[in-house]
Amino acid sequence: MKNAKTDVSRELGLEAGFIGGKYFLKLDHLHYGYWTSDIEVDIANLHLAQEEYAKFVISHIPDGVKTILDVGCGSGQIAKMLLDRGYDVDCVSPSPFLTKQVSKLLGDRSYIFECFYEDLQTANRYDMVMFCESFQYIDMEPALANTDKLLNSNGYLLICDIFRKEINDKTIMGGGHKITKFNELITKFPFRLIEDMDITEQTAPNMDLLNDVLQNVIRPLINAGAHLFESRHPTALKLLRFKYRKKINKLQKKYLVGGRAGEDFKKCKSYQLFLYKKDAQESNSF
Repeated sequence: MKNAKTDVSRELGLEAGFIGGKYFLKLDHLHYGYWTSDIEVDIANLHLAQEEYAKFVISHIPDGVKTILDVGCGSGQIAKMLLDRGYDVDCVSPSPFLTKQVSKLLGDRSYIFECFYEDLQTANRYDMVMFCESFQYIDMEPALANTDKLLNSNGYLLICDIFRKEINDKTIMGGGHKITKFNELITKFPFRLIEDMDITEQTAPNMDLLNDVLQNVIRPLINAGAHLFESRHPTALKLLRFKYRKKINKLQKKYLVGGRAGEDFKKCKSYQLFLYKKDAQESNSF
């Protein structure tokens, strides 16, 4: 999680995603959409599916929860929805750019810890620690240990995120911890499973939208730009293609040759909502 190149790339990706989504699609959220049967799978409806995702997650917060730590709070929209519903919410945001956006949105209604969750130290304790598409980026063991410390007795851990299935086939899709590794690791901590929901079917359409944009927008734009550059600087383009051929081939293979549609996603990924309750008698034993 703390690899310098990875952090820079992720920060740039988050900034581009936030600005592009906000400007072109009027998106408030940075997470996947939850596609219910009454929402047509169309990029123009992504904002509706994202709202459904937020409402879906919030609907699984147990009665009695009052204080919540939103880890990897993204644009801060789910935190705002929680605050508007009367919860007390603090946020964790390791992204300087997003922290600024969240600060503008929430003002003094929430305290934002600008750090990696694994490094978070505070005397605060919470009724729930939640990860909405942020768990895939954390180092699981120290993060779960920190969650144990930060939760009140009988507090809850909510994770809604992508996990990798154990499959033999090669895939170009990265992201997500192995589901088997997570299931093995969680048993070492004082968390009892309350709810386990597979929402892969409802989230897979996001990959169809992404694949459509890559194949029908990004790829033609890249080709058009390359043709224009070649018509004016043919020698320079040949040199650039030769010098960066490995990186170009890697990017093309990763993003432009297909294999990122919804069906591909369902073969290699599992999108899960996990809700755990902390067993007070076993807490802080790790």
